[in-house]
Amino acid sequence: MDTNGKIVLTKDGLAELKKEHQELVHIKRPTAVTRLASARELGDLSENSEYAAAKVDLSFIDGRILELEEIIHGAKVVTSHGKSHVDVGCKVTLTINGKKETFTMVGEWEADPKEKKISHESPLGKALMGKKIGEKIEVEAPAGKLSYKILNIE
Repeated sequence: MDTNGKIVLTKDGLAELKKEHQELVHIKRPTAVTRLASARELGDLSENSEYAAAKVDLSFIDGRILELEEIIHGAKVVTSHGKSHVDVGCKVTLTINGKKETFTMVGEWEADPKEKKISHESPLGKALMGKKIGEKIEVEAPAGKLSYKILNIE
């Protein structure tokens, strides 16, 4: 979150959350409701494990829908960024021990390390925010301090 308490997202991140919300509301929730109704018809609810499981699944889906609605309605979408410094929405190329890596700076709800999308709230993200090409940073990691140099900002 930024200092105003808003959830920061990129345009793509917001689109992904809206897509997930639509899938939950229009596909997964109706399926879960049907499953719950079918399980209810199986008899004694106190000993009906299918009913209990369907009820838990529906509760989880409803909780995620509410969470997504809060995020979507309270989000601050970052639409543009300068190339002069690291900010949410930019791609930043770094050297780490002589090896080049490119990361995309994103909001915390869209971070995905496997896709090299790092949150502006992560230790590396916090260290990078506002920095310029050529600057060096150090980040404390479980393996010790890691040194990075910013090569490019897109």
